[in-house]
Order: sequence, then C-alpha cells, then structure tokens
Amino acid sequence: MGEKSVQKKKLILETARKVFVEKGYKKVTMKDVVEACNISRGGLYLYFESTQQIFMEVMKMESQEADDVFSENIKEDATASDILTLFLQEQKKEILRTEDTLIQAIYEFYFENQPAKKDNFLKHQFDSLVKVLEKLIEVGVENGEFYCENCMEAARNIMYVLEGMRITAQTIGIKEEMVDREILFILKSLDTNVE
Repeated sequence: MGEKSVQKKKLILETARKVFVEKGYKKVTMKDVVEACNISRGGLYLYFESTQQIFMEVMKMESQEADDVFSENIKEDATASDILTLFLQEQKKEILRTEDTLIQAIYEFYFENQPAKKDNFLKHQFDSLVKVLEKLIEVGVENGEFYCENCMEAARNIMYVLEGMRITAQTIGIKEEMVDREILFILKSLDTNVE
C-alpha cells in the first residue's frame, strides 16, 4: 500500500471513529462513513468491506495510540511502582472521560457480534494487559517495592476493577473520588507505602 493509500485509510478510520462515537456501533452504516468521509462508496470499499471491519481497525488504532501515550510518559529511570501508578492514572482518565469515547460502541459491538475467542480483540487486549501487569508486579516484588503472593491474580483483579469502573462510569456514573479510592486500594494492596 502506497503512502497516499495509507493516509487515505488513516483518514477514513479517524473520521469513522467520530461517527462511531456519535452514533454507537449498531446504528452506523457504510453510507454514514461514506458521507462523513466525503468519498464514494467504491472508494470506501477499496479499503473496507463492512462497518465491522472498520470498527475493528478503529479499536486497534485506539489501542495503539493509548500504548504510545503510555510509553512516551514512562521515564527512563522509572520504578515498577512509578509505572503502575502512571498506568492507573491513564486508566482513570479513560474511565472519567464521558465525551469523545468509543466505550458505548465497543460494548454494542461485542454484545452484537460476540466474536470467536480467537478473534476477540477485547479479550486479547485484556489478557495482554493482565500479562504486562503481572510482569510489572513481579519486577516490583523482586525490587522490594511490592509485596504480592500471587502476581497473576493481583494483575487480573486490577483489570477486573478497572473494567468494572469503566462500565459503572457509562451506566450509573462514577465520581473522581471513587476512582481515586479504588486506585489507592489497589496500590495499598500491593503495599507500595501509599498513604
């Protein structure tokens, strides 16, 4: 794919993201994306076969951008505790973000499509984050920053707490103090000398 095609595909994905944010997943049609991008239907079909395919690419793009932001903020001499705190603060921002978010569309997509386990992007992302957190906690334990008897279970529990807060934020609402309290509980449970 040439540079012009790469840029066109990126423009389509960025524009489609706005459409998904506005309408959710279920209500978006290829026609909506065509109109928002101001391209021909054939032009869109050169890159994508369906709204499902577009949405999956939008989710991958979002995930990569979040990873990049996180990676850019990690200092060279950061400790495991520093990295975990930064990760939790980034998650807090996402949980509290009520505008310009794909979360509703993501849940609609998964409730409607229920992709096979091998193709489930959300499950893969969740499992990957659990593994990263497990390794981070293990490093913290080795360095004496954390105390944890079962790093895998602690990592999985952190992800369940974060996902629960994400759903709560979208359904009944959540206050910043509540998120802060849960993050503090996570940090205290690892005995990071948090007051």
